[in-house]
Amino acid sequence: MISDEQVISVEKVNQLNDFKLELEFNDKTRQVIDFYPFLSRSLNPLIRKYLSPEEFSKFEIDQGDLEWNDYDLCFPIADLYENRIAH
Repeated sequence: MISDEQVISVEKVNQLNDFKLELEFNDKTRQVIDFYPFLSRSLNPLIRKYLSPEEFSKFEIDQGDLEWNDYDLCFPIADLYENRIAH
């Protein structure tokens, strides 16, 4: 359980398949998140480009955030932690 003062961050990412990532947070909580539903429902071409497995696999951890292409695509850490990315 996270205290109100603790800042949650992503520490490790393991790509399980084209669009599914296992995230490990700094409190050792793990989440497996399938990004495909979010990406496939988006009408935004800047987001849809990540339907390319090659583009999607270019994620990085930057200061505890999971991001793609210098924050071209990123998600609120709380949503990742609770495995509820916006659809």
